[in-house]
Amino acid sequence: MKTDSQKYTKWVACWGTATSITKRTEVTYSKDLTLRYPVKICFSGSKLRFTFSNLTGSEGVKVTKAFCAKKSGDEYKPVAITQNGNSSFLIPAGKEILSDEIDFEIDSGETVEVSMYFEGFTQMNAGTVILSPLEKGFFAYGDYAESEKLPDNLSMATNVFYFLNTIDILTEEKNHALICYGDSITCCSWPDYLRERAFKEGNGDVSIVRRAVCGTRILRQYDCITYQAYGLKGATRFPIESKVAGAEAIILHHGINDIIHPVGVEVNRFRPWSDMPTLDDLIDGFKKIYVEPAKKLGLKVYSATLLPIYGWRTYNENREKLRNEFNEWLRTSKDFDGCVDFDKAVCDMTDKKAFGKDCDSGDHLHPSENACRLMARAVPDELI
Repeated sequence: MKTDSQKYTKWVACWGTATSITKRTEVTYSKDLTLRYPVKICFSGSKLRFTFSNLTGSEGVKVTKAFCAKKSGDEYKPVAITQNGNSSFLIPAGKEILSDEIDFEIDSGETVEVSMYFEGFTQMNAGTVILSPLEKGFFAYGDYAESEKLPDNLSMATNVFYFLNTIDILTEEKNHALICYGDSITCCSWPDYLRERAFKEGNGDVSIVRRAVCGTRILRQYDCITYQAYGLKGATRFPIESKVAGAEAIILHHGINDIIHPVGVEVNRFRPWSDMPTLDDLIDGFKKIYVEPAKKLGLKVYSATLLPIYGWRTYNENREKLRNEFNEWLRTSKDFDGCVDFDKAVCDMTDKKAFGKDCDSGDHLHPSENACRLMARAVPDELI
């Protein structure tokens, strides 16, 4: 019989997010700050390693110290996260770094807390907003990286995930990752409900790794500080975000922002009509930027249809026509290994341009929690 150390032979990403430019405000630096992110681990394993990202930062970020610890149990035993043997390390501007491997026995379903402390002035340019109520982190003023509890009077919850990009686990050979790639709709909770579904109903051998940034487009990106938080364009994002340890498949849900953003410079000087894609632009971009590179990585590629936009502030018949034509290609193209028909799962079946009952979050663009549950159910069984 193999011991645990002998059966854990494969590195697989068990959690992940993307990295983007954080929303520009008057304040771009922090000092004497602790960040803490709880993550439920879906596999049993014997070692962990961490990717830290400063991809969109213009200055290096010094992590004074970092730890991980199991949230459950009688004893809180933080284990130091090091990089090249150093407990304090730099994340260079525009780069991502991989930590050293650490011995960390953990069982499927347990939660680890990753804590980072930043003693000096730290540029907070690299992070991603996650809109799901099922994922959140915390920050605290002061050094509490090794403390079991953060002080109530000095800490708050945050839905911005700074610097922590991916967690890999040394686990069994059978385990693998599914990448969910997209924009703010994938920042919503459907990947989290899919994670719960896979954990409860699947074979227990797949992790759900979210690679999503609010506001991003396939073909364009904004260089003004007003919209920098809308992130990098697909051609810049994808080569970085698609490299996921142990990944076997990817769900691509992207393109709605390409359709709804352009309004003309007379309305918004940063959103010219020249940014408006044709159907051929969307299809060619999707194939060249996503499908072909994903297949070169050996991934199975699943398309996902775009959700209804009726009632959204820039909705018109031309945008609706383009959405429907692009969805038809996503459903029928032989370029994909399958299609996840999110549109069908959440639309009003008597008026398909609109969200169905209890599926609209209220802005006529983003799905409600009920819709996110339906979206998670729409993912084929073969992927979990």
